[in-house]
Amino acid sequence: MDPNVAQIISDEERREAEKIILIASENYVSQAVIDAQSSVLANKYAEGYPSRRFYEGCEYVDEAESLAVKRSKELFQAEHSNVQPLSGTIANLTVYLAMLKPGDTILSMDLSHGGHLSHGSPASFTGKIFNAYHYGVSRETHLIDYEEVRTMARKVRPKMIVVGASSYSRTIDFERFREIADEVGALVMCDIAHIAGLVAAGVHPNPVPFADFVTSTTHKTLRGPRGAFIMCKREYASRIDSTVFPGLQGGPFMNIIAAKAVCFKEAKTEQFREYGKQIVKNSKALCEAMKERGYKIVTGSTDNHLFLVDLTDRGITGRDAARALDQAGITLNKNVIPFDTQSPYITSGIRIGTPIVTTRGMREREMERIAEWIDRVLLNIDDLLVRRQVAAEVKEFCAEYPIRPFVKDEG
Repeated sequence: MDPNVAQIISDEERREAEKIILIASENYVSQAVIDAQSSVLANKYAEGYPSRRFYEGCEYVDEAESLAVKRSKELFQAEHSNVQPLSGTIANLTVYLAMLKPGDTILSMDLSHGGHLSHGSPASFTGKIFNAYHYGVSRETHLIDYEEVRTMARKVRPKMIVVGASSYSRTIDFERFREIADEVGALVMCDIAHIAGLVAAGVHPNPVPFADFVTSTTHKTLRGPRGAFIMCKREYASRIDSTVFPGLQGGPFMNIIAAKAVCFKEAKTEQFREYGKQIVKNSKALCEAMKERGYKIVTGSTDNHLFLVDLTDRGITGRDAARALDQAGITLNKNVIPFDTQSPYITSGIRIGTPIVTTRGMREREMERIAEWIDRVLLNIDDLLVRRQVAAEVKEFCAEYPIRPFVKDEG
C-alpha cells in the first residue's frame, strides 16, 4: 500500500542486520514483543487503570496491564508498579511532580559525568522546574565520590537524591545513597533505564530495597519495547498513579503495555539471566581488548554493559570517530567524558555498549575482532579505503550472526 514506508523499513532491517551496533541504549526485541506491539491492542483507548477505566470494552486490555504490573513487581520485588509511562523522561518527571514542588532542590549526577538530561540538566525542563545541584566523579579515578555526594547533600539539603546514569560504567552502590539521603531527610529515586536488564539477570544490585522510587525504560538491556515503568513503595502508589494519569498522560498505549508484559516474562527465564551475564562478559572483554591496543578507558574498566573511550591523546574527536566507524559498519555514539574540553556536539569520547552484539550470540572471542576493526579504522581515520574494507569484512561477519533466529526463537 505504501512502497515508500515499506522501503524505509526494509532499509532499516538491512542496516541492523549488516552492521555491528554498539549503541548502549539499543537492543533487538523478540518476535513475541514485536507481535504484541503490532497487535489489535493498538486500537484500544483505555484512560484510567484496570477496573477503573473511562471507556467501555477494556476487559481484555485490563488483563494485559494487570499482567504487566504483576510481572514487573515479581521481577524486581517491588511493592507497586505503574507500567503506563511512555518514556523514561516521563517516568522521571512523574516522580518529581508527584513528590516535589517547583523550585525544590534535587541532587543528581552531572550530565557531563555520566548522568541524564532528565535528572535536572539545565538543557532539560527538569532543570528549569527544579533547583538542581549535581555531584560528579573523581578527577583521578572517574568513579563516583560518595563522600563528595555526602558533603553536597549536607550543604544543599535536597528534597530528593536522583541516582542513575546513562554513561557510567561501574556498579552503583544504592545502599550508600540511601544512607546519605537518610542523613539529610531526602527521598531517593533510582533511574535504572540502562541497567534494568542487568538487575533482572542478577548481575547488578537491585535498588528497590533502598529506593523510594525506581524508574526504568523497558528497552535497552531489558530487551523490551520502547516505553517505561515506575516502581515505588506502596505508600506512594496513589500519588504516582494519579500523576501519570490524569496528571501527565491520557490514554496509555495498550499494545506497548502488552509488549512490556512479554518482556517481563522473558526476563524471568534462565536464558535471559545467562544473556545478562554474557553482556557483562562481552563488555569486559571488549574493554580489555581496547586497552591492550593502547586506548584510555574512562574509570579504567567496566562492571556493566558499557564503557567510554577517551580519545583525547589520539587527537580524534568523538564525532569524527563515530562517523568514521559508522561508515565502516560499526555503529556507536560520540559521548562526552568527565571534564571534557570539547562541546557535547563534538566530544572527546565514544560510548561502546554490548547489548545488541550479545543478543546476536557473540561472545568474548568476537569482541576481540570488533576491537581490531575499531582500532584499524581509528588508526586510519582519514582513509576511506580502510573504511570500505572494514565495512565489507563486518558485513560478512554479521551474516554469521543473523538477527532472525533470535527474533523467531526467543519468543
